Amino acid sequence: MTHFSRAFRRFALILSAALLFPQPMLAQEPAEPSPQFVTQPDETPWIYEGSDVPRDKEWIFGELPNGLRYAVRKNGVPPDQVSIRVRIDAGSLHEEDSERGYAHLLEHLLFRESRYLAVGEAIPTWQRLGATFGSDTNAHTSPTETVFKLDLPNIDEAKLAESMKLLSGMVRSPVLSDTNVGAEVPIVLAEKRERGGASERAGNASREILFAGQRLANRVPIGTEATLGAATGASVSAFYKRWYRPENVVVSAAGDMDPMQLAAEIEKWFGDWQGEGPYVPAPDFGDPVAPSGADPANPVGEIGVVVEPDLPRSFSYAVMRPWRPVLDTVAYNEGLLRDALAQALINRRLEARARAGGSYLYAQVAQDDVSRSADMTFVNFAPLTEDWRAALDDIRSVIADALATPPSQEEVDRELAEFEIVFKSQVEQRRVLPGPRLADDVVNAVDIREAIAAPETVLMVFNSMRETVTPELVLEHTRALFSGDVIRAAYVTPATGEATEQAIRSALLEPVEADGNARIAAEAISFDDLPPVGEPGEIEAQGPIGVLDIERVDFSNGVKAILWSNDAEPGRVAVKVRFGAGFRAIEADQSVYANLGYAALIGAGIGELDQEQLDLLSTGRKFGFEFQTGDGAFTFYAQTREADLDEQLYLFAAKLAMPGWDPNPVARAKAAGKLAYESYSANPSGILQRDLEYLLRGNDPRFRTPTPDMLDAATPEEFRAVWEPLLKQGPVEVLVFGEFDKDATIETLRKTFGALEPRETPPEAVLNRLVPFPEAGETEVRYHRGDANQAAAVLAWPSGAGVENLRESRRLEVLASLFNNRLMDAMREHAGASYSPVVRSDWPSDVNSGGRIAALAQLRPEDVPVFFAEAERIAKELASEPVGEDEYNRVVEPLRQYVSRASTGNLFWLYQLEGATVDSRRVPMLRYLLADYTQTPPAALQALAQKYFASREAWRLAVIPQGQDLARSAPVGDAGAGR
Repeated sequence: MTHFSRAFRRFALILSAALLFPQPMLAQEPAEPSPQFVTQPDETPWIYEGSDVPRDKEWIFGELPNGLRYAVRKNGVPPDQVSIRVRIDAGSLHEEDSERGYAHLLEHLLFRESRYLAVGEAIPTWQRLGATFGSDTNAHTSPTETVFKLDLPNIDEAKLAESMKLLSGMVRSPVLSDTNVGAEVPIVLAEKRERGGASERAGNASREILFAGQRLANRVPIGTEATLGAATGASVSAFYKRWYRPENVVVSAAGDMDPMQLAAEIEKWFGDWQGEGPYVPAPDFGDPVAPSGADPANPVGEIGVVVEPDLPRSFSYAVMRPWRPVLDTVAYNEGLLRDALAQALINRRLEARARAGGSYLYAQVAQDDVSRSADMTFVNFAPLTEDWRAALDDIRSVIADALATPPSQEEVDRELAEFEIVFKSQVEQRRVLPGPRLADDVVNAVDIREAIAAPETVLMVFNSMRETVTPELVLEHTRALFSGDVIRAAYVTPATGEATEQAIRSALLEPVEADGNARIAAEAISFDDLPPVGEPGEIEAQGPIGVLDIERVDFSNGVKAILWSNDAEPGRVAVKVRFGAGFRAIEADQSVYANLGYAALIGAGIGELDQEQLDLLSTGRKFGFEFQTGDGAFTFYAQTREADLDEQLYLFAAKLAMPGWDPNPVARAKAAGKLAYESYSANPSGILQRDLEYLLRGNDPRFRTPTPDMLDAATPEEFRAVWEPLLKQGPVEVLVFGEFDKDATIETLRKTFGALEPRETPPEAVLNRLVPFPEAGETEVRYHRGDANQAAAVLAWPSGAGVENLRESRRLEVLASLFNNRLMDAMREHAGASYSPVVRSDWPSDVNSGGRIAALAQLRPEDVPVFFAEAERIAKELASEPVGEDEYNRVVEPLRQYVSRASTGNLFWLYQLEGATVDSRRVPMLRYLLADYTQTPPAALQALAQKYFASREAWRLAVIPQGQDLARSAPVGDAGAGR
């Protein structure tokens, strides 16, 4: 096993570019950081007050005299990065009726202008520092909090100080003028418009039912058009002054830097902050209360039926209890684990019934503390037909059995084994927990008013719970989960008259007979009892590929493997299997089966084992089994660990050698596809999801989303007839990257993939099958049935594909990033015409056709011509003159930092090298990767724009509401293109 540090992996990538990027030398020794308010070892950190949960000593805590609290720690994943979170204890639940949407509006305004950042300078400034907007620099607003997030790459003391200064200016001193509010409200309204439609209406209506009488019922973070439209600098400032004060702020930071330096910078930039006016406590969020006259034994309360013709059926009912702060103790967490165990037992039974052909597509029980407003046990399910009553009765009967009789010891042991593998894996992987996740952990703990625990503590609590748990204790917790102050229900259906509030109330009030048939009987299944894949194969060739310590192994049956055994990510092994020809092997009349394969192929089983038996085999193990159909290959993928790697490889190989053909997963996948199909028409994004790939590939029928009629006509027999020969296709490539014993794994590969029968080579006609690109001309128009103010537009140009010009594909990504920045600025300038337009370059490397550059936006129907004009203007400008130095650097520096960070992980190298046994040119092209992204000069990018944008007219698509005509010109009063 090699011992390359994560930093060395990055170094390996930049060896060829090192001379072109000299790093600045620090001229002076940094001063020793000296934070003044760090909690001392003999003191209790603020997050552990009232708790006996063992302290995670890697975190250092502090509390300033002004009330601001912080948590910092050293973390080197990824190297040279610091992740900072600034959390304000104020969300939409803190708004008055006239302020709805203000918490989220403030999130926007803090990025717009503040003490150290002029108007519109926040995003460019973070880009210059190497942070990508949207992933490294972001924020979110929930009902209970607003959080600002920054992941700073290539960190040093100067960059940390500058970033903390800028963040403090945003949080402490935003410029909340009428001008800024007036400019940002249209952008927020564009975001609201893009989120709107049937799903939002159904969600809002369901929330009003489930949280009747509480603030959460009508406090959605996005707000309302009326309150946002009435916002002024003064009214937003009043909300800001009430809640943005140090007593309501927590700062967490985790990264590759002395934590004392992190603490010192927090104290420096936030220490003298004082709130304006007296401290205001949070409002009362309210409690769930049963209506007068409700039966205490079955307190059914508010019921609602929400009719949305374009949404699939979904039913939610909840047993609700008041939320109260808790003392986060070991005993409390043991109780939470028992609750989780009770839920897992029920969910396994519900899933088993659905797999066997039940009356519902899915069903799940989940306990959640929602927005500090209610402690709830949810039951969510999707009826397969209009007979919601049958589905509800089936699910309630399974729950009734869990409430009447303790589970078997075998069931309990099985779930405990599943829990144990999760907690053990977390301990194994503690060293590689990424900084962003650790910083988020503190924010999440503060939001729910609980402490944080190290993975070892979580495992300790689990083991202490495990020693005391009994089937009878699980029964006790199950009954507690389904006891509460009120039961509320919301049913979303596409059909008027299908259900009434009274019918649902009657169904929930009626007693139900416990049904123990869903209990899963214990069955002893062992990998030792399974048949071998075949006779172990012979190794034909083995040796290094010339990158790091990665090896290639060729077996006599044609299977080839790429392996990298290393210890950079303890407890993790990534496995990917590529086989066959992917979409090239799908025939024109097989699109329905290509679609069903994603949902049903794995569930169809292996040999005589169905999905239930495979689940039994996986008990106490860490397995994965993802399946995808790619442009040029089919793939299996899993994240596992060394202890389970042999069995994971066996499962993948056995799926190719002896696939099962259980018809139930096919029937379930058909039902799911039919339920989803009509919802595609509910909004523009649904139409894009349904049709865009099909249209961009020249109406190639292989990429068509199956219609309900197509799904009805599909059969399990034909499913097998399509997929059985595809599973026999070669070539087969296996990639194994992570912590494992290389020699032992090669021997396992010899017994599994090396033992496969030689694979069939797809015909040349299949391998050379091309993907067409649509002809430009009149705008293609599609119609949705959603809101009249929603539309989407797409411009696309054909590009390249294949490995030969892979370097050009990387440069095109740089060009697309430049295009994206300009398009976002342009569309937001048009009074918030689009909140988040996207430009993306897709260059399939497994095939020799199908590449494209596409610009996409969701907007108002009248702004479709604005989008087309702006996108074409930008394309022409990029082709006519090179970009300036600052604009170039604002794209290249974040790309440099992204590649630098990504290259410290195993998956980066796996993705770069997959397919290398089929086309070995991928390996030498790795040496150019960083240079292609960061050393392509502006003149070369201009030449690319000329090649792809100026050489032919763009293909256009508009998705507009039914009954409307496509707008042909910009709205009256709009300045139009070039602004």
